[in-house]
Amino acid sequence: MLDPKLIRETPEAVRAAIAKKHLTVDLDGVLAIDVAWRAALQEVEALRSKQKAANTAMAALPKGSPEFIAKVGEMKAVSAQAKEREVVLKELEEKFRQAMLSIPNLPHASVPEGRTPEDNVIFALHGAHEAPRPHALPHWEIAGFEKLFDFARGAKVTGAGFPFYVGEGARIVRALLHFFLEENAKAGYVEVAPPIFVNAASATATGQLPDKEGQMYETTPDQLYAVPTAEVPLTNFFRDEIVEESALPIYRCAYTPCFRREAGSYGKDVRGLNRLHQFDKVELLKWVHPATSYAELDKLRADAERLLQKLDLPYRVLLMCGGDLGFAQAKKYDLEVWSAGQKRWLEVSSCSNFESFQARRAQIRFRGKESGKPELVHTINGSGLAVPRVLAALLENNLEADGRVKIPAVLVPYFGQEYLTFQ
Repeated sequence: MLDPKLIRETPEAVRAAIAKKHLTVDLDGVLAIDVAWRAALQEVEALRSKQKAANTAMAALPKGSPEFIAKVGEMKAVSAQAKEREVVLKELEEKFRQAMLSIPNLPHASVPEGRTPEDNVIFALHGAHEAPRPHALPHWEIAGFEKLFDFARGAKVTGAGFPFYVGEGARIVRALLHFFLEENAKAGYVEVAPPIFVNAASATATGQLPDKEGQMYETTPDQLYAVPTAEVPLTNFFRDEIVEESALPIYRCAYTPCFRREAGSYGKDVRGLNRLHQFDKVELLKWVHPATSYAELDKLRADAERLLQKLDLPYRVLLMCGGDLGFAQAKKYDLEVWSAGQKRWLEVSSCSNFESFQARRAQIRFRGKESGKPELVHTINGSGLAVPRVLAALLENNLEADGRVKIPAVLVPYFGQEYLTFQ
């Protein structure tokens, strides 16, 4: 959520920043609600002042006197009027809150202009993605793939996009998760095992609501949402709390299964492990001081990149343009791994700075040493990493002539052998 003062005082700058994201917001409508809310607030405060004055005057009058009785009548009339206006004020407060929730975060000045993914900027390239890999195939075409990654039975039991991982398929997923968590711990992230269902307040705090209702799985009787990413429960860990400035920055990581309904599109881009309704991911999250948030974003991105480097996977880093930023993000880098069989890039991590946008919604603050007053933290997160596409790249890039997949050296201690087989 943006600072209302920013919208009131610099509406044209806010309008221009929103336009950079190529989103449409009725900012005039929001400002009109704000004017009505503040007018109602002044009216209610004036009536409350009258009530207080009448009470003070009554205390100085003899009970039962004509003047006292007149003041009682006056106070009752003012009280009734105040109650009516308080109802209006409460309605306007909620209307203004909902209007503010509809306004996206503003892009950082360093975010490039652009409308589509084609306008994203290649920030960095790592590894020889053009090196010949004569045995590479799209991972779903590898002989025996369906024995380890059983999509047909997953569809029977649940639906499309919910595969079974069997035998070495299950073990390689577990190995990757173990590797990610161990490496992130070495980088200073404290591991957390969070709930995988969240309430509406938590989803609202991170910006999933009211923007992405149709993309989340909801348990109707309890009004809980299956997490689309561990970002949601992790960010809310400190919701409505004040931390000491000396505690910042705070680093956390978490593994969760992730659930996303939007995965049900069709075509070659969603075949195999490319896009699932349920998938495993390790999330990195930071609560940081505003003065260091962009340096901390670069550090987080480097931590995610290091995982790909250790797995010896070619990848690139994209700086996302305004039109390809999410609703809540101020700046975002995407990490894309090279898929040798499909001959294309697959996103495996988004590293984003939300500045104070999520913290204002969640009321996550720190107490400044000098001022002693609560101030909003900045939140930063990124995948470290998402399993399915990393696994797809491993299968395709490391496929050998005999149909086995060579396991990266750093992963062997977790997987327990040097090759994955499809027998």
